Amino acid sequence: MKARDIMTTEVITFAPDTPIQQIARTFRRLGITGAPVVEGGKIVGIVTEIDLIARHARPHSPLYLPLLDAKIPLRGQREYWEIVRRILGTTARDIMTTPVKTVSADADLEEVATLMVESKANPVPVVEGDRLVGIIGHTDLLQHLEEATEMPEDEAQEPTAA
Repeated sequence: MKARDIMTTEVITFAPDTPIQQIARTFRRLGITGAPVVEGGKIVGIVTEIDLIARHARPHSPLYLPLLDAKIPLRGQREYWEIVRRILGTTARDIMTTPVKTVSADADLEEVATLMVESKANPVPVVEGDRLVGIIGHTDLLQHLEEATEMPEDEAQEPTAA
């Protein structure tokens, strides 16, 4: 089975200048976990629930090694300033994740699942060339797995709470 067989084709997208309050409201109202940020017909980033939540997380201060009268950073300063930028962000451009992990419409579902697990990517935009044609989230894959392994109703048993 291919990505095109399970992808959602009506993709919600945001412009880079979309306020984060509008993004959060859209996610909640539509029950989605992420959406591509599109500018000039091209995907320039993706905003997810994690990007919105990360704005409220405690940033890790940069670690320094004191040496004589100098402080040598142990981790990249760019990493720290990226976290600060996201915390202070007010638009999609400020908090979006780049580069965007995408799959082609002809990708096998195994490739999609591997990308999601290894890159912690959810959802994943589906592209044909540079054109956005769909999106696949965890729920789409779970639904496919459920349908692929479905038992006849008389054999199926619902789990019980302990």
